[in-house]
Amino acid sequence: MVLAWAVSLPLIIGILNSFRGISEQKATGLGAVAGGVAEAYAIFGVILGFILPVAAIVLLVRSFSVGHRLRSFVSVFHIGLSALSLALAGLLAWMSFIYLRHSVR
Repeated sequence: MVLAWAVSLPLIIGILNSFRGISEQKATGLGAVAGGVAEAYAIFGVILGFILPVAAIVLLVRSFSVGHRLRSFVSVFHIGLSALSLALAGLLAWMSFIYLRHSVR
């Protein structure tokens, strides 16, 4: 139940931040609210990009069974896909935070 409602958490935080920014800057319109919501979902997406593959790998490692070869094959295949996803997310983070900052100087 917590995981089902976890997706709504950045929406609530983004809307609250948007309303705070609107009151401070006296801004109006949908664009002011959309910026806060987009920022909250971007941060939430980056966090999930690292957490979900790790959780998937942990759960798939625990699902290995000696008598079920097909289940083990599917687990190994999906562990590989999760590791690839994690590697790509790490490469993107490295490119955006470290490599691009050094190349701009």
